[in-house]
Order: sequence, then C-alpha cells, then structure tokens
Amino acid sequence: MDHLTQLRRLGLFDSKVPRYTSYPPATKFSNDVTPQVFADWIRSIRPGSRISAYVHVPFCRRLCWFCACRTQGVRSDEPIEAYLRSVKAEIAILRDILPEGVELARLHFGGGTPTLMAPDMLSDLTATLTDVLPLTDGAEFSVEIDPNEIDAARLDALAAAGMNRASIGVQDFNHDIQQIIGRIQSYDVTREAVEMLRARGITSLNADILFGLPNQSQARISETVQMLLSLAPDRVALYGYAHVPWMAKRQAMIPTDTLPTPEERLSLFDTARRLFMWDGYSEIGIDHFARPGDGLEIAARTGHLRRNFQGYTDDTCDVLLGIGASSISRFPQGFAQNASGTAAYQKSVRAGELAIGRGHVFKGEDILRSRMIEMLMCDFRIESAELLERFDLTPQRLRTFYADAAEAFPGMVRFDADGFDILPEGRPLSRIIARAFDEYEMQADGHSSAI
Repeated sequence: MDHLTQLRRLGLFDSKVPRYTSYPPATKFSNDVTPQVFADWIRSIRPGSRISAYVHVPFCRRLCWFCACRTQGVRSDEPIEAYLRSVKAEIAILRDILPEGVELARLHFGGGTPTLMAPDMLSDLTATLTDVLPLTDGAEFSVEIDPNEIDAARLDALAAAGMNRASIGVQDFNHDIQQIIGRIQSYDVTREAVEMLRARGITSLNADILFGLPNQSQARISETVQMLLSLAPDRVALYGYAHVPWMAKRQAMIPTDTLPTPEERLSLFDTARRLFMWDGYSEIGIDHFARPGDGLEIAARTGHLRRNFQGYTDDTCDVLLGIGASSISRFPQGFAQNASGTAAYQKSVRAGELAIGRGHVFKGEDILRSRMIEMLMCDFRIESAELLERFDLTPQRLRTFYADAAEAFPGMVRFDADGFDILPEGRPLSRIIARAFDEYEMQADGHSSAI
C-alpha cells in the first residue's frame, strides 16, 4: 500500500477535526464561566506576575471573502472610535481587579485589521493598556499588519509605543487568486510595508500565506513562496484555507468548483514546504517555518514550543488575557471568552461589567489531555516522564492512552515506556492522531478539513 493510499484510508482527505489551538476546542465552550468566575480568576493571578494580553479589533475597511474571522466592514472611523471607548472601559474594569505589579511579557493586537486605527488611536490604546499593564523589559509587542492599510504615520505611532514584531498577511500573490478571494494586495505594496517596518527597527517579521485557495496550482504557490522568500520573513505560517461558508457567509462568494481537491491540497502544502526548507527555514509543528535563531526555532529545538489561539508561540506565560469583543482568555483554571457580538460586548463594559459570554472550566483530565495534544502538535512526541511527574497518572494508564492511539494508526506512530511518537510519514495526520487523545464529542461541521 503506497503512502497516499494509507493517508486516505486513515481519513486525511475526508476528516474534519479541530485545529487544537486550545483544548477543549472553543466549540466546546459553554456558559459555565460567568463574569464573577472570570473576575475571581483575575484576582488569583500572583502579584508581580508576567502575563500575556491579546487585543481584538473587529473591523476592516473591506471584507475579504476567504476570511472566517469575526470582523465587520466600516467606512468611517466613528464605529472604531466608539469601540475603542468600550475597550478602554474594559481596561478600567480590569485595572480595579488586577493584583499589584502584574506586567506584560507579550502583547498582541489582532483582528480584523488593527492598523486601520489612526495614529492617535493606536497611541492612545497602547498607552491606556500599558498604564495598567506595563510592558516588561524585553517584552514582545506584535501587531497584525495589512499592507493595504498601513502608512508611515501609523508605523511611527506603533514603533514609538514599543511594537517590535509585525505579522503581515499575504495569502497569495497571484492576481487571479486575489480577485477570487476578494483580497487585492500586490507584491510591491507588501514589499513597501516590509521596508517601512525595517526602516523603523522592526526586524522581526512574520508572514501568513494560504494553501488550498481557489485556482491555486503548484506553479502558482511556488511563485508566491519565492516572492515571499525575497522579503526574508523570520517566520512563516502556512495555513490551509478553511472553506466553511455555513459559518462565514462571505465565503459563499467563492465558487466551490474552483477549490482544489484534498489530495491537491496536500500537494500544494508539500510544494510550499519543500521551498521553505530548501531556503534554510526550520519546520515548526504542522504549519510554521522559522529561520535559525528565531524565537520559534529556538523554542522548537529546546522543547519550549507552545500552541495558542494565534498558532505556534514561544510564549510560556500561564495567563493570556483577552481584551475586546470575542477575545479569549486562558488561565490555569480554564478559558473565558468575551461576548462575540460587538454590540453585546460594548453594552456590558459600558455598564461597568465584564463582558464574558462563555468559556470552559477545566475538569477531569482536561489539563492532562491538553498537554498531550499540545506535545503532539508541537513536537510530534509525548514525553512520558513529564506527564508522570506532573499528573496523578500511572505508567499503565499512560500505556493505555498510547496503545489505543497506536492501534488506530498502524505504521504511523510508535510508543514505548518513554513516550509516544508520530513518525515522519504520519505527520500529515497529526490533527487526526491528536483527536485520539480528545475525550469530547465532536460535530464535524464545526471544524475544518484535516488537510
């Protein structure tokens, strides 16, 4: 049986599974996390701790058809200004309950399009937040950049506020594909954004591209990768386009007959992967690449790679505080998500209340299974020694976990007393194999294709 046939038999081309940027996945969140529970979690942070924060800006000047993020289009700055007043109100609520001396080791602005904010908005938002949660020495402050929605003044404001990493959305440089997905962004515009960033000392650059886009071919993705390599990003996220028009209505604008088959998606990924590897990038987890010496590459090499809602990270903080509509916070006790709708979020915080809409309190084997799945997604290996030390777990129980998964994926994994490994030939199946360690019921239509 050839490798492709094995992958097909084990479900790679017809399964829909979580991306496992959290465990349990956000589809399993419920209303068991209330604003009061969330406030108690915040108060339990140790004074003087270093934490991370994510600020969500749910606006775009135009809505790209491929995107499934929670965003809305705006023609003027008025909705943005109103939203920022609400974000500042949320920060004020947090200020009153945060323990003393808590600082930020990581800060990330995402969206949407954070860079559609005017320079004074960017400066004001950052100042308001860092007045409550100061950036530590050596903190990483990253911002998602839309090259179509950035200029010198906004970059000056961000650089002055402490931004030292930028994440640039590319998707694909082919003009025909850009037209189909509703995202026109030339190479020249992207290169100019990169040059402006570097001129301001922002040398740490991330870029996102997609495989599995409509009318994408191996030749086209090769050209996009080579054009991207000419910009020399420090790290690249190579995500699979998730066509979920039942969740993201705008994706109905994309004709389904233009989409590659699952087998073609795997070939597109492999083509891009080989090009990054040939150019000296290290492979990080299932879909990231980084230059030697980048933080992700070091974390992967030293066993400190982690996975969160932004993908792979070298952030090891115990607490991630989500700010803004739909933002998700992570604590040792569980997850808490703000109200997804902008109106509901703003109504709560303007009334002086935390805007928690749903979440999940860790229970049972959640933390154990979360760590096993994270190990597989980051390192393709579960280390038995760490689990036996951290958890109330017997070697026999651990062997049962391993044996059940190994039986389901013959020839793709192996295990012994020291750990459980996904073999190189089984790595395309990583999300499906991780699913074997997930004890929650799953509705397939809530998740994306396994490839």
